[in-house]
Formats: sequence, structure tokens, C-alpha cells
Amino acid sequence: MLRIILFFLFVVKLSFADILVGKWDDAITPTTVDYVKRLVEKAEETKASAIILQLDTPGGLETSMREIIKTINNTYIPFVVFVYPPGSRAASAGAIITVSADIAAMAPSTNIGSASPVNMDGSDIDQTMQKKVMNDMVAFVKAITQEKGRNQELIEKMITESVNLSAEEALNKKVIDVVANDLNDLVKKINGKVIKKKSKEITLNLAGQKFVFVEKSFKEKLLALLSNPTVAYFLLMIGFYGIFFELYNPGSIIPGTVGLISLALALYSLNILSVNWLGVVLIGLGVLFFIIETFTPTFGGLALAGALSIFLGSLILLPSDSPFGDLSFGIILLVVLFSSGFFLTVSYLSLKVHKQKPKTGVEAMIGDTAEAITDIDKKGGKVMYYGEIWNAYSEHKIKAGSKVKIVKVEGLKLKVVEV
Repeated sequence: MLRIILFFLFVVKLSFADILVGKWDDAITPTTVDYVKRLVEKAEETKASAIILQLDTPGGLETSMREIIKTINNTYIPFVVFVYPPGSRAASAGAIITVSADIAAMAPSTNIGSASPVNMDGSDIDQTMQKKVMNDMVAFVKAITQEKGRNQELIEKMITESVNLSAEEALNKKVIDVVANDLNDLVKKINGKVIKKKSKEITLNLAGQKFVFVEKSFKEKLLALLSNPTVAYFLLMIGFYGIFFELYNPGSIIPGTVGLISLALALYSLNILSVNWLGVVLIGLGVLFFIIETFTPTFGGLALAGALSIFLGSLILLPSDSPFGDLSFGIILLVVLFSSGFFLTVSYLSLKVHKQKPKTGVEAMIGDTAEAITDIDKKGGKVMYYGEIWNAYSEHKIKAGSKVKIVKVEGLKLKVVEV
């Protein structure tokens, strides 16, 4: 009897599989690929009835977009992309991912489109290359839209003409399948729909099933954070500062270690962001000018060049229309002013130290005073210097008991003049 009850519960469990829900609200990067793959793997392991990916993205890398679409098409589990919450967008790569899903859904007050390809640094592609890239992208999307039964002509215009649509427009023009207020409303509206998956028709049976949310792992959160331009920028500057401190004070270890780790993370971030490397070079040159200023003070000349170089490099580091966002002018100005103030202060203190009289060693004796304990002339004599008796000589005769000033140290003999 117990076995029958357990078997019955097992069958019920299978018939009411969970709906896995993921959320991505950053740019499309290799980290997004890892997250979507993990979401699909977990859904297949638990035999989930559907996967819903809540999406809010400005776009991102084409290579990552294609990997995500492959993952969506290769799983046997129905995959829903839901542009949510209200105010979100699925732009560029996000738009193509959305229309590639088995069910494409949007919340009210969201938008989709602007999928024209651009260079890795965000700039426009030259005409010949643009035509090749655009034709390739159109062919890729055409195959998807034919299979999903979407408005092929309008989706192509998202690529060729950067068309952008609201949720209601996208629904009316058959770019997406449904507009829903939230997850419950979405499940209610798509329940019973028939989708085609791997040449098979699947009826969505989602009524009464619970949502299981799959959060980003610590690694995914960290890597997503590194794709933030502001974070990458600060890591780059910390890396340069750390290395400077290590060079300025060799053997301190910690600044150099922190600097190298920060620089390594910054290079990873900058590679994801596809930055303009000329901007990185200019920032590096700016820091180099500041470092030279601290060791060989030029009364602000190199510091000014350094500030200008960092400012220009920061401005061109990321294009304003980058899908990853851009650096705010306020942050750039803050970094430039802080760097200028910091390095000028270090340079001033360094110059001040160089001008100070040495406090130890033979150099410290020059200019100090002593007392003649014998008569002193060209042939010699003796002086008392801080409790020590030194041999001394002078070009002019000096009487015993006189105060003398040390003008030169020659081995164990001092050249003195009367004070």
C-alpha cells in the first residue's frame, strides 16, 4: 500500500513540474551565456515544464547572443523570454534573443528593437563591412522568424533600419506572442498554447505549477559587475595607482599586489566591453606623466599633460551608444581632479625632501658648526664635533676656542672656516 501511495505521489510530482524562472538585467556577455546554460541544465535535470527568462537589456555581444539562441533551440523544454518589468527593454542582441524564443512576451511600457549591428567599440561599420554583417544577421534572423511564425519583414527592419516597437505595437504586428502584466498573467495567457520544438508540437500545460526562481551565482554576479563600465574604469585606475605606489616605495608588497589584481580584472572587463584601446593607452600615458613628475619635478608641466591625457582617454574609452552604458562626465572629472591633486601633492613633497639638508652621514656634517680646541691653520688642528675630536685645517688661521663651520669632509679630515 505504501509503495502505491509513493508511486502515486511521484506521478503527481511529474505531472505538476515546476516552471523555472531566470532574470537577466545586464548587457549580453559570455556571463549571460553561462547563466542561460545553467538555467537550461537545471530545467532539464528537474524536468521542468517551461523556462521563463525575464529580460531587461541594452544589448551586447553578437557572439554571446548566438550562443544563447543555440541553447534555447537545442533544449526540449519550452523557453519563454519575457521583457519585464514595465520600463524594461530588449534592444539590439536582446531583441533577437526575444524573438528567437518559443514564446516571446513583453510587459506593458516596455520596448523592443534597434538591432542594427555596430563595431566592437560601438562605432558604425564601414559600408562594405556593414553590408556583409547585416546580410549575415538578416539571414540568421530570417531562419528563426520563419520557424517561429513571426513578422519576418518587421524584424528585419529592426536590423536594417533600427526600428523600435512598444509592447502593444510588437503584439499587433506579430513580432511577439503576448503582452502580460506579470508572471501569473503570463502563465495564464500562454497556458494551452501549442509550440513547435524540434519538429514536434508541444502543448503548454502550466496551470497550477509553481515558480522556481534561479538566481545568479556569486561568480555570475561578479562577472556581470565587471561588465559595468564604471567598475572597469575604477579597476583600471586602481591598478595604475597600485603599481605606482609599489614603484615609489619598493617592497611594500600590498599596493603592488592590489594593483596587479585590479589591473588584471580591469583588462578582463575592458575586453568584454570592447573598449577603444587608444583610450586605455592615453590613460596609461597620463599616469606615466604623473609618475615622472613625482620623481623629476617639472613645476606642473608633466602633471598638466597627465591630466589632459587621462581626461581625453576617459572620454573616448567607451562610445556614448555602447550597449554596456558609458562613463558619466562627473566620474571622469572626479578621477582627473583627484589624480592631479594627488600626484601634484606627492611631487611637491618629493621636491621639498630633495631640497632639505641631509640629516645623517657625511653630507649632514657640511654646514654644521664645531669648536676649535687647538689653533687651526693650513697645516692642521683639531675641532670638537658632537663630542668627537676631528682633524681639521683652514685656509686662514683660527684660534683655539673659536666657533667654526664645516665646509668640506675629506676622509677623516675636515675643512673649516671661522664663523
